[in-house]
Amino acid sequence: MKNSKNTIAWIPIVIALSLIGGIWLGLHFSTKVSHTSGQRKLDNILGLIESDYVDEVDIDSIIELTIPKLMANLDPHSTYIPASELQAVNEDLDGSFSGIGVSFTMLTDTVTINEVIPGGPSEKVGIMPGDRVITINDSLVAGQGIVNTDIVKMLRGEKGTTVNLGIKRNNSKNLLTFEVTRGDIPVNTVDAAYLINPTTGYVKVNKFGRTTYSEFFTSLVKLKAAGARNFILDLRGNGGGFMEMAIMMANEFLPANSPIVYTRGRNDDDESRVFSDGTGSFIDSELVVLIDEYSASASEIFAGAMQDNDRALIVGRRSFGKGLVQRQTTLPDSSAIRLTVSRYHTPSGRCIQKDYQLGKRGTYEQEILDRYDHGEFYNSDSIKFNKDLQYTTAGGRTVYGGGGIMPDFFVPNDTAGISSYYINVLNAGLLQRFAFEYSDRYRERLSAAKNVNEILALLPPDDELLQLFVSYAAQNGIPARWYYINISQGLIVNYLKALIASDIIGRQAYYEVANTIDPAFIQAVTHLEQGDAAVPITAQGKVN
Repeated sequence: MKNSKNTIAWIPIVIALSLIGGIWLGLHFSTKVSHTSGQRKLDNILGLIESDYVDEVDIDSIIELTIPKLMANLDPHSTYIPASELQAVNEDLDGSFSGIGVSFTMLTDTVTINEVIPGGPSEKVGIMPGDRVITINDSLVAGQGIVNTDIVKMLRGEKGTTVNLGIKRNNSKNLLTFEVTRGDIPVNTVDAAYLINPTTGYVKVNKFGRTTYSEFFTSLVKLKAAGARNFILDLRGNGGGFMEMAIMMANEFLPANSPIVYTRGRNDDDESRVFSDGTGSFIDSELVVLIDEYSASASEIFAGAMQDNDRALIVGRRSFGKGLVQRQTTLPDSSAIRLTVSRYHTPSGRCIQKDYQLGKRGTYEQEILDRYDHGEFYNSDSIKFNKDLQYTTAGGRTVYGGGGIMPDFFVPNDTAGISSYYINVLNAGLLQRFAFEYSDRYRERLSAAKNVNEILALLPPDDELLQLFVSYAAQNGIPARWYYINISQGLIVNYLKALIASDIIGRQAYYEVANTIDPAFIQAVTHLEQGDAAVPITAQGKVN
């Protein structure tokens, strides 16, 4: 078997890694394929339809409808992207798009601005959090039942073009008009980076986009300068993205010549491996990585590299199990195919990908729900390891293949404080609506706060905040049931505080508040305090 040993380097990184796989966005190339009997058969059928079918039909439209069904007979991650959707799909990972620089929610069928990106086009013209968008280019959008995706299309556009917004602001009786010139808007992939205590930093990464490594590295450097020696990296809910970013992040923590990942294609000699180069700035830092059932792909590559090199403790629940490498090919009409070309393996040899059957996407998508039904979210004993897929980490610990990354320390899904009342108000969106309306009502006073602690000091006492919410929920159709409210009061109050803080000073504030009662986060901090993640790892990682 032929192995090509690649070493991380700054300049050739993209070229080297593109040979390995991942999602190759914007890649244009053509492939000559000899015509099989099946292809000739398909050409004949299309020719007959075009020449002999009783009604005149658009062959291109038929093909457009047929391609997704063709791809659906392959693995669950090979897919077709129509030309009309390709730009939006790519923007999500490319790190920027052209727009007006706001995030919004649809509150009572009205576009309500909840964050204005600093330095962006909207901030420059004076748009503020809490503003309601009534018109876009003189077309009424408030109360019209327009879905979020259509609003996004109205607000985004080519750089340099303008959009006119009619804004309703609480302190003005008249509709305010703003002309906003669209510009490049960064898509941030690091939601939060803050000091938990004088020596421990927390970083939340929501996906692996083009800018993720630079965002991540900058966050670590700032935290280190502030005193952090240990780190918690939160990859829960991170569905992946560019493999290159995960590899570059892993390189920051690994000594030279440590294996990071390898991929294997259809043929035995179609294999490539990536190793660290020893230039990482955090090789001596203790690290805990948080994962859950929605951590996938690049998240699993990073977690697997840390676990197999005995470099970090993995805390949480078994990850998704997405280990198929897609190559993106742009077609002549600007549509694209993402085709699976190989599989990811961790340094110990584990294949990340969970089992699947060709064409059985429904069963595949149901697998997470099956885990829930089998009790895996709540009890590690329900997880059955395949003894035939047993592997060994660099330090001699036993790990198992079979799909996903199993954490060293299992944290069950938290059910503390969950009651029927909490579920009802959550499903009705009342927690979010109350928090936003409260923030909006007292925005001028709350905006004077410079940090989370100052915001929390401006909020009413917990019992008063709870009572305000219960009354609000009752006015919106969910009556007070105090037996269940008392069960959930801690959860409700903490969630409201996190949402209000987020509405006022940004997304990081949400995590600063929410993490204070998060079991996985608390366990991660405990392991760091106990020295379990010391370099090299001294604790025997285990599911417990």
